[in-house]
Amino acid sequence: MESYRLNRLFDAASGRCLDVAVDHGLFGEPAFLRGIEDMPAVVDTLAAAGPDAIQLTVGQAPLLQSRPGRDKPALVLRADIANVYGTELPDELFSLMLAEPVEQAVRLDAVCVVVNLFDIPGRPAVRRACVDNILALKPACERAGMPLMVEPLVMRPDDRAGGYAVDGDADRIVTLVRQAAELGADVIKADPTDDLGQYGRVVQAARVPVLVRGGGRVGDRELLERTAAVLGQGARGIVYGRNIIQHESPAAITSALLAVVHRGVAPSEAMALLDGER
Repeated sequence: MESYRLNRLFDAASGRCLDVAVDHGLFGEPAFLRGIEDMPAVVDTLAAAGPDAIQLTVGQAPLLQSRPGRDKPALVLRADIANVYGTELPDELFSLMLAEPVEQAVRLDAVCVVVNLFDIPGRPAVRRACVDNILALKPACERAGMPLMVEPLVMRPDDRAGGYAVDGDADRIVTLVRQAAELGADVIKADPTDDLGQYGRVVQAARVPVLVRGGGRVGDRELLERTAAVLGQGARGIVYGRNIIQHESPAAITSALLAVVHRGVAPSEAMALLDGER
């Protein structure tokens, strides 16, 4: 039954997906709010731009789902909350799951739920909490026919800014992605590897559709070239947040990314499309 909902997540013609993540306010980090201060306006802008899905929290999902009509983007519902993203971290880190996340997802007509799987050096309790969350969520998803998206996040200490940063080491990413697959993920949302030519290993380890996480802000050309590269390695789409919502023209960058994802447009041509829409 999970495939019924996944049919709404992935484009019927290309088999790919562009999911815009705007669930950042859930994590309680002030820096994450830039570009999404006015959430009704953000959802209006994104819905008009036409991505395949928008990733939201239970508190913000009604902004999308209350919109009339059949053509709005699908809802991907964030099912957990963590406090691991700040530059000054508390002594106790956590990863907590919502109460009755699948029931909430069904009521909100979500196409899938997404939950984290952290690998943070020296923080095994956070890894265990994530595994516990997934173990509890998987059978509930099975009963409801709700696809489970797992987000493996390999992290390393950030000696410059403090806290933790994403680690693009291919071996660590492949290992964590494989664990996500073994735990029963229906879709995996994974970081790009430092060497994009290694991303095929991530896709092979997953054995389910892989969507590539955007992470921090990068330049337009780098973003488009990276997108084309991971798609060429077998990724089934992308989940970008700050690279869209903090862009000077979220609608234009969404349009350019959709051209790459669904029509196979080359990054140089997509840049020309983007420049023409600014």
